[in-house]
Amino acid sequence: MQPLKGITVVTLEHAIAAPFATRQLADMGARVIKIERPGVGDFARGYDERVRGLASHFVWTNRSKESLTLDVKHPEAQKILMRLILEEADVVVQNLAPGAAARLGLSYEALSQLKPGIIVCDISGYGDDPKNPGPYRDKKAYDLLIQSEAGFVSVTGTPDEPAKSGNSIADIAAGMYAYTNILAALMHRQQTGKGQRIDVSMLESLTEWMGFPLYYAFEGASPPPRAGASHATIYPYGPFPAGDGKTVMLGLQNEREWKVFCDQVLFNPAVFCDERFSNNAKRSVARAELSALIIEVFSKRTAAEVVELLERAGIANAQVRTMAEVWAHPQLKARERWREVATPAGPVPALLPPGSWQHSAPRMDAVPALGQHTDAILHGCGYSAEQIAALRTEGAV
Repeated sequence: MQPLKGITVVTLEHAIAAPFATRQLADMGARVIKIERPGVGDFARGYDERVRGLASHFVWTNRSKESLTLDVKHPEAQKILMRLILEEADVVVQNLAPGAAARLGLSYEALSQLKPGIIVCDISGYGDDPKNPGPYRDKKAYDLLIQSEAGFVSVTGTPDEPAKSGNSIADIAAGMYAYTNILAALMHRQQTGKGQRIDVSMLESLTEWMGFPLYYAFEGASPPPRAGASHATIYPYGPFPAGDGKTVMLGLQNEREWKVFCDQVLFNPAVFCDERFSNNAKRSVARAELSALIIEVFSKRTAAEVVELLERAGIANAQVRTMAEVWAHPQLKARERWREVATPAGPVPALLPPGSWQHSAPRMDAVPALGQHTDAILHGCGYSAEQIAALRTEGAV
């Protein structure tokens, strides 16, 4: 049996952080009811049309959910939402603007008075604690902005230009901390019967992931330099071009590997004895000179031939794959990690969530159309077809 089967999550979510968190809960078997604005829905539905007319972000983060459209500003819709939470929900998740959920009566303080076991997870850019809001509480917080505030952009990119992450790393960090905190809160409730409030900030989540560069720059020391796709402080560790125009990524971690690399890949043992390259710190300083030596050797071979040399020598390496090549990755295929998920535009492949899933398969149900489950959910709450039609006429649903 899926570990969260029987748990119900009601979520007022948009964009990535909260939807990514609740999708993990759905993977584990939880029933996730996604509240969306009538006619528009989660604005991530409109980010692009790359998945057969559907948005790539939305397809990624919203499978296995039920879509209920409610105009939460409408009095009747507020009654439906409150009834759904009090009668069905174990967990409420929201990443609305700071203070918006509280104004709707959905704060932990308000809900716990009526349902002591409720777990409320608030996800925001900078933290949303009324007792300690901080000066940034009400600032708008998008992924790129948090990448900047957390220092990620300052240590990423080339020496000439900083760069952001190619994926929504701040949203993902917050989503994963929300997910793990909710799991912990469910265990705590199982032991004590008590719910709790979880306050997850994107800034704090990504700053936690910045631990290495933060400590590297401890007490005013210089931060790791921006080094493109190379490692900032270990060398050689990064991309190198081969003679056929393709790129090989390699990484050395210690002096034993450095000697093997000189002997069996560069075929030049004298490089190991060169004082300029006698330890990692010196190699990192002399990157330009060492890079020229490596590229000279690699330029005489194809990428496949370079990889073969690295494999024989036991040197860590990888291909710099395109998105198309990742879809066809031989390791993912051999381990049978791809599944099929239904969408309003037809079935699409989806990666099996990481983990062994030894005792039960993850839940990988359809990505919902906007409002697809509205009638069914309202019927489950006791509303008749006539009442639902009237609510729709009023614009409540």
